[in-house]
Amino acid sequence: MLTETKYPRRTASPLDSFLSIQEEMDRLVNSYFSGAGEVETAKTVWAPPVDIYEDDNNFYLKAELPGMDQKDIQISLENNMISIKGERKDEKDMKGHYYKMERLSGSFARKFNLPAHVDSEKISAAYKNGVLEIKLPKSEEKKPKLIAVKTD
Repeated sequence: MLTETKYPRRTASPLDSFLSIQEEMDRLVNSYFSGAGEVETAKTVWAPPVDIYEDDNNFYLKAELPGMDQKDIQISLENNMISIKGERKDEKDMKGHYYKMERLSGSFARKFNLPAHVDSEKISAAYKNGVLEIKLPKSEEKKPKLIAVKTD
């Protein structure tokens, strides 16, 4: 089974809540005094949603990467881990005046441990309609084999 490698997360402190409230107050005051205000953008580190499933012959990993160019996606295999990295760029070159941009942009990285019975020489990837699909073929020796029962 494919499993994701988790990164340690910092625990929240009471100071974090206060700083968040202070940042929101600053934003409100600044937007009030600056007229129309600046465009709010959602540029951050993000993690695309991923589905992992299998059939008799393969494991599959599908990641939603809408609005990305194929050249901005990197897939690597090292130490029995598959990594997906990339960056979705801002669309600041678009015409018009924006007041809010909620679609996330920025860098991402996801890592998954491979099962021991994946044939790493036959891994393939395809990107179509904003969905990255990585096909991870199972090794021949690890596929279930049916054994016929003979009658006398």
